[in-house]
Amino acid sequence: MNKRILAATAILALTSVIATAQNRTPPTPAQIVSNKVARLTTLLDLTSAQQTTATTIFTTEETALSTIRTSMHTARTALQTDIKSGNSADIAVQAAAIGSLTTQEVQAEGTADAAFYAILTGDQPSKYESLGRGPGGPGGFGGPGPHGFGTH
Repeated sequence: MNKRILAATAILALTSVIATAQNRTPPTPAQIVSNKVARLTTLLDLTSAQQTTATTIFTTEETALSTIRTSMHTARTALQTDIKSGNSADIAVQAAAIGSLTTQEVQAEGTADAAFYAILTGDQPSKYESLGRGPGGPGGFGGPGPHGFGTH
């Protein structure tokens, strides 16, 4: 009897964990920016003025990226539909759209990275670079993009 109760309790707990994981909502752009600025503040000892400027920079970036991600999802969905239907002409259209959106994504990220890097003072740029960020580092200018390859 106790084994059955224990097994039922374990199954209920596992089901609860799975249900909770499936209902998790992604962070909002404001939460993404807040978390990023908080992390950078801890790592780089940003001043309150730098935090304010960084919040503006990364909010502009996230706003642009949000629009790009929506458009990218639409283009990729259309591409899959065109592939399944063998619509070669529209495959080329979607490929061009995805290429253009990728360019916009890299530009938005690069512009934000450049603006953030420009507000760093003293030893902050070298700290930022030592984290693998900054010019040429992952997640900085020329680093891997959001998919782990290519430029950021």
